[in-house]
Amino acid sequence: MLIKSVYTILFSLLIISLSAQYTLSGRVVNGSGEPLIGASVFLHSTQSATISDDRGEYVLENIEAGGYQLKSSYIGYKSYTEYVEISDNFEVEIILEGSPFQVSEIEIIASELEYKSPFTFTDYDKEQIDLKDLGQDLPYLLEHSPSVVVTSDAGAGIGYTGMRVRGSDPTRINVTINGVPLNDSESHGVFWVNLPDFANSVEDIQLQRGAGPSTNGAGAFGATIGLNTQKITQNPYINFKGSYGSFNTQKLTGSIGTGLINNRFTIDGRYSVINSDGYIDRGRSKLSSYYFSAAEIGENHSLRLNVISGNEITYQSWNGVPEAKLFGTQEELLTHYFNNSNGDYNTVQDSINLFESGRNYNAYTYENQVDDYEQDHYQLLYALRASDNFKVNATAHYTKGRGYFETFRNRDKLANYGIDNIITADSTIISRSNLIRRKWLDNNFYGLILNADIQLTNSANVVIGSGYNIYEGDHFGRVIFVEGVSDTELDPTRDYYFSQSTKKDLNTYAKLNYDINGSLKLFADIQYRKLDYVANGTDDDLTEFTIDADYNFLNPKFGLSYSLSDASVVYGSYALAQREPVRSDFIDARGTDIPSPEQLHDVELGYRTQIGNLSLESNIYYMLYKDQLVLTGAVNNVGSPIRVNVDNSYRVGLELSAKYRITDQLIWKPNLTISRNKIREFQESISYFDPVTFDFDFFDIIDHSDTDISFSPSLIGGSNLMYVIKDGLYVNILSKYVGKQFLDNTSSDLRKIDSYIINDIQISYSFGNDYIQDITAKFLINNFLDTKYVANGYTYSYGVSDLITENYLYPQAGINFLLGIEVTF
Repeated sequence: MLIKSVYTILFSLLIISLSAQYTLSGRVVNGSGEPLIGASVFLHSTQSATISDDRGEYVLENIEAGGYQLKSSYIGYKSYTEYVEISDNFEVEIILEGSPFQVSEIEIIASELEYKSPFTFTDYDKEQIDLKDLGQDLPYLLEHSPSVVVTSDAGAGIGYTGMRVRGSDPTRINVTINGVPLNDSESHGVFWVNLPDFANSVEDIQLQRGAGPSTNGAGAFGATIGLNTQKITQNPYINFKGSYGSFNTQKLTGSIGTGLINNRFTIDGRYSVINSDGYIDRGRSKLSSYYFSAAEIGENHSLRLNVISGNEITYQSWNGVPEAKLFGTQEELLTHYFNNSNGDYNTVQDSINLFESGRNYNAYTYENQVDDYEQDHYQLLYALRASDNFKVNATAHYTKGRGYFETFRNRDKLANYGIDNIITADSTIISRSNLIRRKWLDNNFYGLILNADIQLTNSANVVIGSGYNIYEGDHFGRVIFVEGVSDTELDPTRDYYFSQSTKKDLNTYAKLNYDINGSLKLFADIQYRKLDYVANGTDDDLTEFTIDADYNFLNPKFGLSYSLSDASVVYGSYALAQREPVRSDFIDARGTDIPSPEQLHDVELGYRTQIGNLSLESNIYYMLYKDQLVLTGAVNNVGSPIRVNVDNSYRVGLELSAKYRITDQLIWKPNLTISRNKIREFQESISYFDPVTFDFDFFDIIDHSDTDISFSPSLIGGSNLMYVIKDGLYVNILSKYVGKQFLDNTSSDLRKIDSYIINDIQISYSFGNDYIQDITAKFLINNFLDTKYVANGYTYSYGVSDLITENYLYPQAGINFLLGIEVTF
């Protein structure tokens, strides 16, 4: 009996061992590490199947030992297959390649460059954008790019900020959002303050240096910045960000997204508030913005609506600080004071403010000396994959901008505003009075952009694009207060000047990418731009003007790239770019010849490689300008500065950038630009003031040759040293060197900005748990060595009996900090 029982037990154990059942589990994620909810997971030719849960996790149970084909699929992603041998409980992480409909691949087909493109560019993904994103404007997030110099009027990177690339100012940098031009149609400038915290809604950025390939908007003479918000978030999320720092800087941001609803719809939104007192006295900023995006994603198409809005109220710190105040002796400051006592220092308060303030001096003291502006962007983007060889997209866009800047004027002439003299009770006639004025902009910008990507053969594809954009803008001014005039007598809705502008811009281009033999690739690009610009009315000096200008530009571009290996590429390219004068060039040239359009010939030669832990890029550029517009010191008949064409000027430089993984924990990313930026010949005009007639009666002409182009340092360097202490915790040491810059084109050491080097340190720690997807704490110390430096300025000279030169500079903040926390559910 005992023996029978033992045999029975042994037989049962044998049966169990032969039919043992195991569990296969894991997660299904996309290439970004996001869990995919509802992905199907199954073992081929079995009944074992499931779908992933809200964390992307899956479990297959009761699997018998053996070999199986593990498969997974999800709409819009490539199917996954892997052979697995089951002999125990087993875990497999499934990574599906792709994204729903590859939206970013389709929607931005006209402007982005790839690794083997024959042009010079730098890419930034979301992680890199977030590196320093604690409230500063977007230029400061790109500060450590090759050939980039950034500056801030208020000194701390919030408010009015700007950037230069290869010495080219913001009016020569073409910026697009999802392919839609952002530059102002008349001034060509980009005012980042109008889109506070926009970086929070940007998925990736591509900074193209030089003329680059054709895109929408004004011709790029320094760089093109492509901002892309097209992100498909797989899963629902709620995100909160908050930061606090020096100068009472505060930022609060809330974001929310639905993720993919029924694998088809998605909605995302963000609201941000940023406040800062600024480093400069009274240089405060009160900013708010929101972003809304709703998309429908199909198998072969997408339709997306974007609404982007920003509002800024910024106390003006545009005037800068007199150089004598920053670096001069008491005697030099007194000289400056007496030279300008009848213009800038009219009151006792003005004088006390000048002599008793520090290096963060602000000439304005009026409480509401602010810029108040709101800008709304609407974009409707449709993308279609008609076939594997044909993709097309269409974008309709509309931007509404309106706002003013308010200024207090001490004892200004009433006649300047079309206001009658004040007659007092005792019949005294007053022709001057304290007043407050507002200068307004009210503009509309709208258009349609079409692009098509056609795969002609396995080795050739063509991109055809066209955009038609219209700008309509009103410029007008109103006086809202005059001392001595009652509210009932003053009409604050009356325009003392008014002008209207209309600009129509047709842009058509075709690009060819041709793989000649697998290693050698050809790029060819031809662009046609037709511009019609009409403006008329009264300018703010009450003079009448009319502008009626037409331009036709044909811009060819081509390049070759050769793959030395899978990771090494050499390339060369040539690009011709042309662009029209800006609005002020027309108005300031009254009584003189209208400037000619500018022309740029850009030649680029480069090499990219990846060798083990080293990525390296080197680039040589030669940018030859014809009729570049520069300030020469001349003024028109009402004293406004005039830009004139100079026949020949050029930039030649070497750009080097690298990424070297020294160890698994230590990564170094340095860059260096060495350049020569010259104007071959030009004439400087010095205006001489007659104290009897109170007018500029004559000019002195000074010939110059082989001078440096203003704001073009010959040496720019950057370094980013990252140490990963452990998973989720790292320290970044960021350094930036900018060489000497001249304030004008005379190469005079009396009109320059000294070189400087600044260092920042950033500490970031991220972690998560079962309830909170991610918690990130950031601590950023800007300029931790407390360098006293200047990043921007301007100069002007005039003669009375002697030549007087006035330099105004924009000092930047010393050591300051920002501390932030981010929580994502």
